[in-house]
Amino acid sequence: MTDFSFNPAPFLEFADDVALKRVRAIDRENFVKHDNPDFQISVHDNRQSLYEAFANDIVATILDALNEGRRPVLIVPAGPMPQYHAAARIINEQRISLKDVTFFAMDEWANELGESAPGSWEGSFQFALRSQFFARIDAELLPPDHQINFPTSATIADYGNRIADLGGADACFGGIGWNGHIAFWEPQLGQEFAGDLSAYRAASSRLVDLHPLTVAQNALTSFAGDWSNVPPRAVTIGPAEILGARRRSFWLDGDLGGGVTWQGFIARLVAHGPVNEFVPGSLLQTARSDLAVLEAIAAPLDILIN
Repeated sequence: MTDFSFNPAPFLEFADDVALKRVRAIDRENFVKHDNPDFQISVHDNRQSLYEAFANDIVATILDALNEGRRPVLIVPAGPMPQYHAAARIINEQRISLKDVTFFAMDEWANELGESAPGSWEGSFQFALRSQFFARIDAELLPPDHQINFPTSATIADYGNRIADLGGADACFGGIGWNGHIAFWEPQLGQEFAGDLSAYRAASSRLVDLHPLTVAQNALTSFAGDWSNVPPRAVTIGPAEILGARRRSFWLDGDLGGGVTWQGFIARLVAHGPVNEFVPGSLLQTARSDLAVLEAIAAPLDILIN
């Protein structure tokens, strides 16, 4: 094949050519290997397997804390969503009381003025979590509403402290954005830290501007391709809350079928690239973390014009 050399687009913060070529070449066998034994990578054959395992992880985290005499604290994402359907079913079937469980949603949309999306808007993460998870759980098993927390423009400055005041989360669940973000902690935020990774790791909840790839990703996955309907900003937890959890559990389902996956490369960069402030998800390599992906994401990266 003929080689064709070029630099990545200028709006992409991470552009280490050596690292990019190295992770791009990682095959299926080596994708699941990592030098840190506390960073575990697993692969699922299909979506049902991945979502059921995700649901079981949520439930097991709750039960483990309760059995240890602790009040469980979970940081949860809005997306993917099928695992919540399964988790609600398990909770109902096993009659698991959530009265002592506290949930923190990891992020929420905001407009250009920094005003967070209301929970009544169908595109909000609060609407998604309430309708697709909490509304499916039998009322007598639900936690008090004040233990179901969503970040807002009014609460975001103190949101991280509220999690820390409870001793941090038992687990931070999430996914990886197309640009490598975790929650909505975006790559361009790394510019503020001038290579100080310690300060970066300690950064807490805040209002952020969304990266172009984040807008494109969410237009594709949640807004029927309508990038004009994706809000431009968000309120989000930061690295401090993610790394402050006892463990991290991240799930990647970005396979569109037909040989098209948007997470194959970023999964490799996050899991095997250098730990740095311009690939936020790379921080997972440094702490007790589980990364679960679909088979198509672990598969070798091939160029295929569809």
